[in-house]
Amino acid sequence: MTTTALPPSPRTRVRRVAELASYEQATLHAILDAAYLCHIAFHDEHGNHCIPTACWRIGGHLYIHGSNGSRMLKLLQDSDVCVTVTHLDGLVLARSAFNHTMNYRSAMVYGQFEKVSDIGQQHAAMDALMEKLVPGRLAQVRGGSAKEYAATTVLRIALDEYAVKQRKGGPLDDADDMAHAVWTGELPFTHGRGAAIAEALNTSDMPAYAAAWGMESA
Repeated sequence: MTTTALPPSPRTRVRRVAELASYEQATLHAILDAAYLCHIAFHDEHGNHCIPTACWRIGGHLYIHGSNGSRMLKLLQDSDVCVTVTHLDGLVLARSAFNHTMNYRSAMVYGQFEKVSDIGQQHAAMDALMEKLVPGRLAQVRGGSAKEYAATTVLRIALDEYAVKQRKGGPLDDADDMAHAVWTGELPFTHGRGAAIAEALNTSDMPAYAAAWGMESA
């Protein structure tokens, strides 16, 4: 892969297999927008931690949320962190054991989270999360109450310091291995959706977005 953009900082420069790196914002946004979960790595007096949580992007920020009592959310506002998102697309089978690899799309974001203190922005961010999860659902459900919002912390991290690394395609075999007779290629992972399942106490007709869920690829 070739790219004209430069690493935003020294620590985001990909050194190992650097040709797979990208520093284009559009590529970063595409990887983040395809994700529902991210992993956040940080350090406190108890050691190192890496915790998964729901995430969504609005413009140039990645958002997360949780209870006001969350130890992680309190720490993230005072700590430098690394946020990662990875999509595994396939296993790549080569002619030699050590040339086997994987096809993937990954992003790393560095920085510090800040609290979304403005009530209007907090509501807009939570609405954006619901719209990301299931477009059209927000207009049909009960909105958050003042009590629920008061008990919720919304954080965001700027997408200023980041790196993307991704691979696609078949194996890259050594010339000496080309005569070895074995099947080579890719075993893809398909990220599909299953049919919607109504709960036992459901009393409403299935909406269009739920009926279409299993017909669309994630």
